[in-house]
Amino acid sequence: MTAPRVRFAPAPTGYLHVGSARSALFNWLYARHTGGTFVLRVEDTDEAKTTQEFVDAITEPLTWLGLDWDEGPLFQSAHRDRHVAAVQQLVAEGKAYYCDLSRDEIDQKAADAGLPSGYHGWSRDRDVEDGPGVVVRFRAPDEGHTVVDDLIRGRVEFAHDTIEDFVIRRGDGSPVFLIANAVDDHDMGITHVIRGEDLLNTTPKVLLLWHALGFGEPPTYAHLPLLVNEQRKKLSKRRDDVALADYVARGYLPEAMRNALALLGWGPKDEVEIRPIEEIIEMFDLADVNKAPAFFDPKKLDHINAEYIKAMTPMAFVEAAEPWLTADDAPYPVANYDRVVALALAEDVQQRVANLAEAPAWLDWLFLDSIDDYDEKSWTKAMVKGTVPDRVLDDIAAALADDDFTDRDRLETTVMAVGTALSEELDTRVMSQAPLRVALTGRGAGIPLWEAMTHLGRDVCLSRIAAARARLDV
Repeated sequence: MTAPRVRFAPAPTGYLHVGSARSALFNWLYARHTGGTFVLRVEDTDEAKTTQEFVDAITEPLTWLGLDWDEGPLFQSAHRDRHVAAVQQLVAEGKAYYCDLSRDEIDQKAADAGLPSGYHGWSRDRDVEDGPGVVVRFRAPDEGHTVVDDLIRGRVEFAHDTIEDFVIRRGDGSPVFLIANAVDDHDMGITHVIRGEDLLNTTPKVLLLWHALGFGEPPTYAHLPLLVNEQRKKLSKRRDDVALADYVARGYLPEAMRNALALLGWGPKDEVEIRPIEEIIEMFDLADVNKAPAFFDPKKLDHINAEYIKAMTPMAFVEAAEPWLTADDAPYPVANYDRVVALALAEDVQQRVANLAEAPAWLDWLFLDSIDDYDEKSWTKAMVKGTVPDRVLDDIAAALADDDFTDRDRLETTVMAVGTALSEELDTRVMSQAPLRVALTGRGAGIPLWEAMTHLGRDVCLSRIAAARARLDV
């Protein structure tokens, strides 16, 4: 059996969305699972969009995802002569013809004839001469049907009387993607076409062209399920967060995104969803892809990404997060950032973030010169409604005055002892950690204090305790 040749063929739109990325991944998985060839082809029939920027918008996200291609990127525009020759062949054989009717003229003819809107073969026998603005239409059969034996959707039949004579060459002389796809898939030896369900309705047209050109056995098709949002509406770039570059910018790991995309319509039979890509490749089978719409769930992506982050080594996490930890818009002076501190506290942060962009918010208080803004809800809960916060801060400051802040266990024991002593004295529960956290961090929640305090140091800790205590008296 010949090894499969599959192709991912996006148009150069300026960005890659999650739907296209899922299609690329499924092509790649199938090629890797079967030992086949993964071909990257850019469908740039509109040559004006074939700029390096548009090509990079395809190749860079694929590289980020780890989807290496075996051939390409190949450009459809480079084979324009072959596409034009195919159009001319069909015209010469009477399988296509010229049409000079405008859309308004087509609509008027349909209305005059009392027919549904659309083209009804008006130019089939008019012997139109080629020229500027003249298109070429394929002569669709009047009877019968075309069958697509889809690996995912099963047998799908398209009646020929529902297919109008479609355009295969524009009025400016450029071939449309239908004829270009048929020719290129044949010339490149593509055996499997794996793409989104939204392109299913173009398949019978490509197959009609394929057979009209005498290409022999066509590729096998597999149309992936539609991607929908939480409202079960088709993902839309105007309404939904679909650009892959946005997820890259927010610190999602490529391994996690790849894992999440693999679950959009497919799932391992053992129902273990988070697993190495090598296992996904081994288990992947197009026959297991569900034809029902697949829900792209950002919350599930967050969960998967968080699990991948937790599995990183502290050093790998810090290195991956540093573009955000050292960004110009970090919530602290970037010059104050200290990798040693970030590395020491990495494991605590890893347990709490869904993406790398969230890392600075968990460490910011360690790199601030002082706490100037306190979270008001946290302040109210710990300092206004809390029990004797003034005594707590005073006693903590006194207890830590001679500590060298090198032993996190001793710091914890000392602070907790303050709460215990005050609880016994006042015969009510006194929380010592909550006022201290607000004093040191400005917030009521965060990573554990004790290791962090050893890096913040004695002078800074005591200074922040004193500042919070002074604020209590205002």
